[in-house]
Amino acid sequence: MEISERLKKLPTQFFSALVKKVNNAVAEARDIINLGQGNPDQPTPPHIVKALQTAAEDPKTHKYSPFSGLIELKHAASEYYKKQYGVDIDPEKEVAILFGTKTGLVELPMCLLNEGDLMLLPDPGYPDYLSGVVLAGAQFKTFPLLAENRFLPDYNAISLEDKEAAKLMYLNYPNNPTGATADLKFFEETVTFAKKHRISVVHDFAYGAIGFDGKKPTSLLEAEGAKDIGIEMYTLSKTYNMAGWRVGFAVGNQNIIESINLIQDHLYCSLFPAIQLAAAAALTGDQSCVEELVSLYENRRNTFINAIRQIGWNAQAPKGSFFAWLPVPKGFTSEEFADYLLEKADVAVAPGNGFGQYGEGYIRVGLLVDESRLLEAVDRIRKLNLF
Repeated sequence: MEISERLKKLPTQFFSALVKKVNNAVAEARDIINLGQGNPDQPTPPHIVKALQTAAEDPKTHKYSPFSGLIELKHAASEYYKKQYGVDIDPEKEVAILFGTKTGLVELPMCLLNEGDLMLLPDPGYPDYLSGVVLAGAQFKTFPLLAENRFLPDYNAISLEDKEAAKLMYLNYPNNPTGATADLKFFEETVTFAKKHRISVVHDFAYGAIGFDGKKPTSLLEAEGAKDIGIEMYTLSKTYNMAGWRVGFAVGNQNIIESINLIQDHLYCSLFPAIQLAAAAALTGDQSCVEELVSLYENRRNTFINAIRQIGWNAQAPKGSFFAWLPVPKGFTSEEFADYLLEKADVAVAPGNGFGQYGEGYIRVGLLVDESRLLEAVDRIRKLNLF
């Protein structure tokens, strides 16, 4: 039997190919410093683990969850947005529980687009956005994120034809892979743009808690009228080191939220209730663990950026996320340079071209090892005399 044509059209999983290269090197007993991953290296805070243990011991959590998820988690998401961003969210109508936001991002085009409809995607951008395009049978166009525009889209540069045809657009700030952030003015411009051209907006807010230099990342929903045109997806994976727990939520436009709940009614019977209750405890509990985590990432950022500048590798420090976006030396493509570092320095990084056409000329570094390993990686690269 053959798989469907739709599955055949799915893009090659970029990160699985990267993992394979790293695993092959590790299998050769090489000491690989893996800076190519996006997997948080710190454990989930103990009070959240304890909340899961307590909830899992209650037989009530062993039954099916309501299809659209527990109201306790929806109220927690609403409370979190009010406290963190000053945004009012109706827990009954404006929250959808997700199996991690990757699932939400992939399934959403199937909720809002018909065969052949157009969506707009950032370039460079998270590769799995393309999975949703293929599964929905949709079309896509990209808009470039350029250093000269602080890695923000220039809406004026998008063709009128694409503006009028597009029905859905994805944004992501703090940005993966560039580490750029967006301010309230940009999101206000986005709302105006989306209303004018009747485009639904999804803001992937995966790194929403991770901002540096005393600046907290801005939520799309802080912009007036944002709920009229879109939603925001928030994951607990990065904020609370809960990547393996697979829990997140979408908040915002009531009609879009309803469409997510509808498709998930047919795909799932929601998350294990104990995980939902633990997620609620994370959102409503003491947030000092988040402050400590952001401080850890900021210290790593400072250590790493200072070290690479000392060897002559000039790059902008990321303003958010736990990624650094670094220019490739002359004479290399992104993939050639990533392969060179793995082969000659036993340092793994993600080549920028895996994130799109405008990722060429860069590599992405994950600040997800301790400072001593970051410094060792830079020292190994220094010995290659590339800068």
